Amino acid sequence: MNSLIKKNVSQIIAYVPGKPIEEVKREYGLRKILKLASNENCLGPSPKAIKAIREKLFNISRYPDGACYYLKKALSNFFSIKEDNFVLGNGSDELIDIIIKTFLKDGEEVLSANTTFLEYEIITKVNNGIFKSVPLVNFKYDLDSIKNKITKNTKIIFIANPNNPTGTYINEKESVKFLKGIPKNIVVVFDEAYFEFVDEKDYFNSLKWINKYNIIVLRTFSKAYGLAGLRLGFSISNPVFAQFMNQVRQPFNINYLAQIGGVAALKDKAFLERIKQLIWKEKRFIYNNLDELKINYIPSAANFILINIKDNGLKLTKEMLKEGVIVRDMQQYGLSNFIRLTIGTRKENIAFLEIFRDKLKQVNKQK
Repeated sequence: MNSLIKKNVSQIIAYVPGKPIEEVKREYGLRKILKLASNENCLGPSPKAIKAIREKLFNISRYPDGACYYLKKALSNFFSIKEDNFVLGNGSDELIDIIIKTFLKDGEEVLSANTTFLEYEIITKVNNGIFKSVPLVNFKYDLDSIKNKITKNTKIIFIANPNNPTGTYINEKESVKFLKGIPKNIVVVFDEAYFEFVDEKDYFNSLKWINKYNIIVLRTFSKAYGLAGLRLGFSISNPVFAQFMNQVRQPFNINYLAQIGGVAALKDKAFLERIKQLIWKEKRFIYNNLDELKINYIPSAANFILINIKDNGLKLTKEMLKEGVIVRDMQQYGLSNFIRLTIGTRKENIAFLEIFRDKLKQVNKQK
């Protein structure tokens, strides 16, 4: 049977998502679960998005608008960018796939960091592309090394900004300097899934450059907008790139309720501001507690924190699962001594810290 499978597919190591709440309940016989593993919005979606979706539920017997007319119009108004600059995707994952299918030819390469969003490599290989990477430096993208790694076969560069799983970011000065030296036959993708949580003043304003350089910017409704279950992302680029990506995009790829929820979520600016303020406040709270415990962490521009426990992160996460707390081990990222924590509400963060202290002591005693 294996002989029927394409060689590039048979060699892929699949992405391992965070454990879902229902699975942990079944596995450990628990009723209450605290999930802080997948960088989701701890407040959930905007009440306005929920209301809009409920009002339109009866329409799900019909196919959705394949052109996403109203959602594109809402995005255009929100960003003050023309509608033909946007491409809608079933989450950022599909957009990454669309980009690679649109631009990558046989024998060409995709370049990124070796500790970043795993889907860049997986989707490249699924599409029979060549993936190459460079190490992070101080947990941050090394743009100079990426530039030095460019060959005549390089076609796409992915930069997660802020980076997942480290939370580090590339600033304006670094990004512009990098772009000025990139050959014109290369597409640079800035994956900004955590853009809304950034509070750093020198963060790269990528949208300002989409018509000057070969840039594609990825954004999502999964994180700050709390619509992860609806799978909704979008790209912003020059209109020519967007036109050809739309030709590759599958028809009806954005379901009806996702379109309704996305439009309503964009209108609720007060909710977006509320989640941003909460994340910034709770991040400081967690930092202070980790400092008291003398636990090292990577300062983050996103809604998660990479924590160095100096031990087996997988072992600790399994122990915490027994208490109903889901955090992300970093084995698949090659960071076995780390865990990644999604920032929650104050109540959730206090509960995490209490169990974290207890289980960390337990793991240390077992050495």
